[in-house]
Amino acid sequence: MFSTGAGIAVTDPQHVQSSTIFRSMSPTDVADWEKHRSGVDCQVCLSKKNASVQLEASWVLIGPDDPVRGYACLVFGRHAIELHELTEAEGTALMRDIRKLSAAVARIMKPMKMNYEVHGNTAPHLHVHFFPRYRGDQFEGGPIDPRVAKRPAYAPGEFERFRERLKNELASRAA
Repeated sequence: MFSTGAGIAVTDPQHVQSSTIFRSMSPTDVADWEKHRSGVDCQVCLSKKNASVQLEASWVLIGPDDPVRGYACLVFGRHAIELHELTEAEGTALMRDIRKLSAAVARIMKPMKMNYEVHGNTAPHLHVHFFPRYRGDQFEGGPIDPRVAKRPAYAPGEFERFRERLKNELASRAA
């Protein structure tokens, strides 16, 4: 990991699919759900070691088997579940990170639209999914359903180029 000197650290981890982190829990077992809500053994908290980039208040997860080209998941840096649990300063910093990541993905991938999703019903930890939308994409005219996405979304070597460009783009615009 190296620091850009402007609050952004860049790592080069082995990529773990964010989809495996976010589909691993269910609120049907109340005791287990409450344990995860408390932060005990939170798989999302543990995903920090797999971050591609550390931003001001969050980290970015991407992987070669993500559902669409340019997909990214922004994970809030401390264990929190709801936006209203953040302090004013944390909320402001998270919004800066959302804007930085959104702009970086848009500059690199040139989507026609960016969709954002904040759920938490399968993993009780605040995180934001970024889904670039393209003319003619496999979900054109409807919502993205990662469970049925045709994979891989990337051509050979394309994910690696995206990963490097994203790291460079976020590091160069850190100020």
